[in-house]
Amino acid sequence: MKKIILGILAAVLLGVAALVVNTIWFKPVFIRLFYEKVFAQVAFDSPELLSSLRLVEGLGIQGHNRKLNDASEAEATRTFTRLRTDLATLHRYDTTGLRGQDRLNYQVLDWFMTNQVAGEAFRYHNYPVNQLFGVQNEFPNFMANVHQVHNRRDAEYYNERLAAVGRKFEQVLEGLRIREQHGVVPPTFVIDKVVAGMQALVAQQPEQNILYTSLAEKLKKAEGLDAAAQAELLAEAKRQIQSSVYPAYQQLITYFTELRPRSTNDAGVWKFPNGAAYYAQCLRTSTTTNLSAAQIHALGLKEVARITAEMQTILRAQRVAGADSVGTVLARLGEEPRFLYADSDSGRAQILADYRRILTEVDKGLANAFRIRPKAALEVRRVPVFKEKTSAGAYYERGALDGSRPGVFYASLYDVKATPKFGMRTLAYHEGIPGHHFQIGIQQELKGLPTFRKLVPFTAYTEGWALYAERVASELGFEQDPYDNLGRLRAELFRAARLVVDTGLHDQRWTREQAIQYMRQATGMAESDVVAEVERYIVMPGQACAYKMGMLKILELRELAKQQLGTRFDLRDFHDVVLQNGALPLEILEQVVQDYIRAKKAA
Repeated sequence: MKKIILGILAAVLLGVAALVVNTIWFKPVFIRLFYEKVFAQVAFDSPELLSSLRLVEGLGIQGHNRKLNDASEAEATRTFTRLRTDLATLHRYDTTGLRGQDRLNYQVLDWFMTNQVAGEAFRYHNYPVNQLFGVQNEFPNFMANVHQVHNRRDAEYYNERLAAVGRKFEQVLEGLRIREQHGVVPPTFVIDKVVAGMQALVAQQPEQNILYTSLAEKLKKAEGLDAAAQAELLAEAKRQIQSSVYPAYQQLITYFTELRPRSTNDAGVWKFPNGAAYYAQCLRTSTTTNLSAAQIHALGLKEVARITAEMQTILRAQRVAGADSVGTVLARLGEEPRFLYADSDSGRAQILADYRRILTEVDKGLANAFRIRPKAALEVRRVPVFKEKTSAGAYYERGALDGSRPGVFYASLYDVKATPKFGMRTLAYHEGIPGHHFQIGIQQELKGLPTFRKLVPFTAYTEGWALYAERVASELGFEQDPYDNLGRLRAELFRAARLVVDTGLHDQRWTREQAIQYMRQATGMAESDVVAEVERYIVMPGQACAYKMGMLKILELRELAKQQLGTRFDLRDFHDVVLQNGALPLEILEQVVQDYIRAKKAA
């Protein structure tokens, strides 16, 4: 009997071993194992992503927290090679009979990887270091907001990452020089802002640098570290900032300073080799549609006209002078003291407090529209001062999958005039509840799906939902003040104008100044916001088109469901369908909603 039991155990172990070997080195037997293999490859090749997600720390796996991502050209080549191989493997699975989430799993990964492979042809058609993002901004932000320090080991890992920054910056420089050889050089104004930002960072005394101060704060809360141990770890951080971090930044400063004479102020990607095809790929990636730049431009003009007319109606009802010129009126309203906070520390603190109050209110009043809610906490914070000058007006940063870090709504307080009170509700709904935090939190907490479905990014869906959420909050009665509704329409007008400006810059060869002038006149936004936004579109071609395209598709599908279902339509059902599958390409989202309509009719 003992031999029989041992034989059975041996057979089971061999079977498990064979399955593991097959999963790691060959085509996994089961497609769900393949999905997890693909995700694991991406995650374990990105120490920074692993630190952000905190998926494996609970298993005692910590070594990745001492490393930075490999930004070398060799690694990028390896990634594209693996991507093509994985896509070919995916296509070898039999999809006959796939239904429900099994079908969606396949379709979503197929769409995503196919699009990624198509983008390889434009591998060098971008600006990996620019005024908005790049290693020079992302590294301090990552260390301050993502790298956790609970004990001495974590603090030592923090310092090891500081020591590794020189290598990573050299790898980024390698890619920048290759782009230069391909004729891909940032506009002069981008270079100027990048250099100014980096010079400001290295001009700081190490003890004032966010890399030092954030560690100091974390050490105060860490376990088992007395004053002497903290001082020792901080002394090492200071040494690394002086000997590793600042020289790395200086290398980039020198490179861009020498590159500047070879740059121009041409803003659009039309100037790149095969720029039109690259922009078409950008639009496909961001909007998950096949609409051309010309079609999107025309749609933007149409939407700008429609929204402007709605705003004129409100302004006339409020007897506001000059209602026919919406942009001019909004600019004027944005200067009126009744809509502004004090330009002071207390005024900025009040802005954050009011955002928290707005979010608490809306969070308590969504029962008639939503059944599912995220468990993750939401915090409101100021955009870090070191990057607020060139930052967007606000953004959301997702929480950790293990719940150890909350979702955060970051609000820029650089220019208080950019935060008029009548625009705050809409911004809070977009970034927080029921917008980004709501949707992303629900997606990360989905059960029974492959891990990639909780994280895969489709901007048209995520940003489309957030813009749709602004409207839903208004429809639910959270904007009783006509000026708050005006703020909502201004935000929507802003997204419609983006369609015009983005395609204007990259397809119609608008200058930066033309784009700024158009957006300022159309929206009446604060000039500081307009400049930051236009310069964002210049370095992120196509991305700004995702918002309005996604919102329009969700509204179109909601109207379709209403028409098809009549009295059987329930807004909560519709929101369940849209949210319970995570982010999807818009064409797949449309399929999902149509399946829901058919099932509801048949019930």
